[in-house]
Amino acid sequence: MSDNSAQSYWKSNIRIVLSLLAVWFFISFGCGILLVDVLDNFRIGGFKLGFWIAQQGSIFVFVVLIFVYIHLMDKLDDKYNLETSKNDQASSSEIEASSEEGAK
Repeated sequence: MSDNSAQSYWKSNIRIVLSLLAVWFFISFGCGILLVDVLDNFRIGGFKLGFWIAQQGSIFVFVVLIFVYIHLMDKLDDKYNLETSKNDQASSSEIEASSEEGAK
């Protein structure tokens, strides 16, 4: 991978991470603390929505964001042709092991 391509890849990676962290921050801090009074006017499962988001919702959103991150990184890897299979990882481990043995 060229230097320009690598820089572009990492900029895209950082943009994805920061975007997902912003969503999580908004849900956990914004909705769970700042907007709790507004959200408490609605109910979910018998609980006030603000309380539910503070206790459960931010955790659910975090788990969903993990899967969104996986999906977006797979797309980014495909865009930059960075597919790493288990066979590639195994062969690189074997190469490292053989080079360490050769150094001894």
